[in-house]
Amino acid sequence: MESRRITVGDREWAVRVGGPDTRHHVLLLPDAGDPADVYDQVCERLQTSDLHTIAIESIDGLDAATVFAILDELKVPWANLVGSGAGADLAWELAARGFGRFMSLIAAGGGHPAAPAADGTVRDAACPPVEIPTTLLATKRYPREVAEGSSRFVYGEFRLVPVDVTDVAAEAGHELATEVVLRTSFW
Repeated sequence: MESRRITVGDREWAVRVGGPDTRHHVLLLPDAGDPADVYDQVCERLQTSDLHTIAIESIDGLDAATVFAILDELKVPWANLVGSGAGADLAWELAARGFGRFMSLIAAGGGHPAAPAADGTVRDAACPPVEIPTTLLATKRYPREVAEGSSRFVYGEFRLVPVDVTDVAAEAGHELATEVVLRTSFW
């Protein structure tokens, strides 16, 4: 994968880009504190499936406007959105408020902002529903019983997949890649 530096405002972002030159893009957002190469094996699998991957190396300080600017700089009109942990939290926000920019959402270990978390708190009750096909991977930290609450905030096909790990990107990359490929296929 090629490592690129993209300047947005006064900050530079490291982005790993790879795969065939195709219109099928996958944008991957890491969890807070993940190493820069957390998605390398997932991307390798996705690229084998003829998907073009874009992995942002750090989520620290990343917001919706920055994500859109990075996609614009890379000349990516739309993408399939993948996020893990804090990256999943941002991915839900992007999918809910970036209608037309994303084709699908695959979130691991984090649910819709308006759905109650395990402790009953709601991050953003005003967050609109997601209107794209969505896969949510429930984990040890984000159990199925809690993850099911996100289904009512998806106005599209919703798939819930339990994965018996804490960190999907690091411990079950093969499963994550499979879910991305399933979600990005138009068959």
